[in-house]
Amino acid sequence: MDNHGAAMIGMALAAGLASIGAGIGDGLVMGRTVEGIARQPELRGTLMTTMFISVGIIEALPIIAIVIAFILMGKA
Repeated sequence: MDNHGAAMIGMALAAGLASIGAGIGDGLVMGRTVEGIARQPELRGTLMTTMFISVGIIEALPIIAIVIAFILMGKA
């Protein structure tokens, strides 16, 4: 396999695995937030703020993976 093919496989793996991981992480965070709001509705504002910050941090992973994929594409 030449360098170009290996870089393309690396790009696909980086983007795909990061997307899957972010999807699982987002689902877990949002599910637990809904569960927390159901248990203690008075903490809704605090829980929602924490959820939005957490989702933003989780979504940074696929963005970094796409940047790595573009770097790999440039090396091919």
